[in-house]
Amino acid sequence: MRSSHDRADVMTKAERLLIVLVNTDPRNGEELGAPFYQAAVAAALGYQVDVVCTATAGRLLRIGIAETLEVKAGSGKTVYGFIQEAHRHGAKFWACPANLDLFDMRREDLIPECSGMMSTTQMIVDLMEGECRVLTY
Repeated sequence: MRSSHDRADVMTKAERLLIVLVNTDPRNGEELGAPFYQAAVAAALGYQVDVVCTATAGRLLRIGIAETLEVKAGSGKTVYGFIQEAHRHGAKFWACPANLDLFDMRREDLIPECSGMMSTTQMIVDLMEGECRVLTY
């Protein structure tokens, strides 16, 4: 019988963290601190971090949206500040192509920290074939 210690020795270490914001509602600023803070910490620790914003959370990548949201009302620290911090540490932000149509956006409407588009197909392939861990919000 193997112990949990033996299992840990067999497990591979992931070098990539994929954070998927799909259920997070930008109207609730308090929901937005954790994913972006965790992205910043993981990137600062040297992991490859990709943050995919899809569904309603896709609005966060539109210029002017995250700048108006605060994680804690009156704090002065905007959601965009959290995004910028994570980006400075190396996290990459990806928009869902379907969101452009859903929210009548063009690529030019996206914040400069957005690295481009990540399709559902690419995200699923990365999840199934890559060595990564996933956090969803």
